[in-house]
Amino acid sequence: MAGTGVLLLMVTACAGPDMSTAQPAAGGDSAAPTGSVSTSPSPSPSASVLPAPPTANPPGKPRLTVPEGSTPVPPGKIDATALPSGFPHEVWTSNGGTVLDIRAQEGGCGHALGEAAEQTGDRVVVNLSETKAQTGQMCTMDIRYPVISVALAAPLDQRTVVLKTTPPK
Repeated sequence: MAGTGVLLLMVTACAGPDMSTAQPAAGGDSAAPTGSVSTSPSPSPSASVLPAPPTANPPGKPRLTVPEGSTPVPPGKIDATALPSGFPHEVWTSNGGTVLDIRAQEGGCGHALGEAAEQTGDRVVVNLSETKAQTGQMCTMDIRYPVISVALAAPLDQRTVVLKTTPPK
């Protein structure tokens, strides 16, 4: 009986408030979940806890959704041949074309990263990677598909976006 209680406690503790493992839908539909499930009690009416207003997505900070007003990069302008099979290859531009919003992949304790490694007149090479988990840290085995932002020196315009992966950092 005590073993069952411990097991239940462990399962409950590992099931944090956001268990999102959504994948991009087949056919290029990039709808992603925007909500989360919360198991914490509501604040009392006397508590004055207000959520922070949404802010712009700074480069490097992952999010679940594409920023409002972003423009999809045409599939013919995305070279994803260096990505592993099943890795997303959806790219949008925002901020007048000077920011790439890229659907990345991360899992467990890792967090997706993106870096504009090369910017020439005809292409932009973006290295996608993931942070390493700390040694000895327990991590979940989920896969997430956040949107990360990468700043460009100049608007993308007609350049091709080349997506590559690099080892975890």
